[in-house]
Order: sequence, then C-alpha cells, then structure tokens
Amino acid sequence: MEKIVVYIHGKGGNAAESEHYAPLFANHDVVGFDYKAKTPYEAVAEFPIYFDTVCKNYKSVTIIANSIGAYYVMHTLAKKKIDRAFFISPVVDMEMLILTMMRRSNVTENELREKKEISTAFGETLSWKYLCYVREHPLTWEIPTDILYGKNDELVSYESILKFKNQIGATLTVMNNGEHWFHTKEQMNFLDTWIKKSMLCIEPFNNIRIG
Repeated sequence: MEKIVVYIHGKGGNAAESEHYAPLFANHDVVGFDYKAKTPYEAVAEFPIYFDTVCKNYKSVTIIANSIGAYYVMHTLAKKKIDRAFFISPVVDMEMLILTMMRRSNVTENELREKKEISTAFGETLSWKYLCYVREHPLTWEIPTDILYGKNDELVSYESILKFKNQIGATLTVMNNGEHWFHTKEQMNFLDTWIKKSMLCIEPFNNIRIG
C-alpha cells in the first residue's frame, strides 16, 4: 500500500475504533493511534513521533480524528505532510470550551489562577496551566478538511464550528439527529455516507451540507 489512514480517537475512545473505517478505504492501510496524552503539551511530545514513524513510507496520508483527538492533531501535526483530514465533532476552540466549563462550575479566572486546579461536578478538572497554554498556542491549520457535526452537540457550539470552517475553507456537514458522540446505527450510517460522498466530492472546500 502507498496510502495510509490514521485514526485518532476522542476522549474515552480507543485505537480499535479504526477498524470501522477499513472498509471505507479499501486501497489504504488503516491504523489507529492509541495515544496516552491528556493535554496538548503532552500531545506535542507524542503525536509527531508516532506520525513520523508510522507514515514515513507512505506517499499519501489521510487523518480521521474525533473530538479532542482532532484538536491534538491540529495542535501537533499542522506542519506534517497530510493530504486530507476528516474531523468528527472536532474541538476547534479549546479556550471557549474551558471558559464554558468554568461558567457552569461558577469558577472565575482569579479562582483558577490561585488554586491552579479545580475539580468539577461533571468529572473534569479545570487547570490554569492548561488554559494559559491554550491561549498561548492558537491553532493554525491549512490542510484540506471535511467536518462532520451533530446538530445536538452539547459540547462544541455550532458557532465555533462555523467560524472555524470559514477560517480554513473546510466543508461542513451537519446531521440533524447527530450528537457529539456519533455511535448509534443511524449516526454511523450517516458518518459512513459522509465519508464516501466527501471522497468523491471535487467541489471547493467551502460548502455546508445538512442532513
């Protein structure tokens, strides 16, 4: 094979999820990345090494990434030779996400700065270091990208997705019954169709499809 698809899961996911995508890319090797990073600064030390090792002998590289996995990809692999990216429910504005979690937990920036870390009732730990890092390292992404977004996504706002889509000239497909986590039979069938249509699409990366 001269082509490879690298799948990067979201939080709580795993590399074995890559098996779902193998039938959609019959002429590619398909692998899943079982990364350990839990922060963008940990991802910087892990993602490029994995990418260079796994992809060095391939002429074409495609990325499929979920949620925070897509954020890590954009943060760490933006300068790598990647032909195309498929992002599913990507976290495209980490600062906004953190600030939203802070508001829901009634945590101010002064409190977080003072305490450094604060646990929330919904299981996430807010980190002042994390927030500062995100602000100091804005995303830059120029690789041709297709985005799939669920209309009922409660984690990532449509406004942030649309803004990002316009900034990078990506395609955006919105599933009316979609959630942040695409997992039901209906959602996965929609996801599969999205990939198949995107692979055949030769239009410029500036359209929005809603289904």
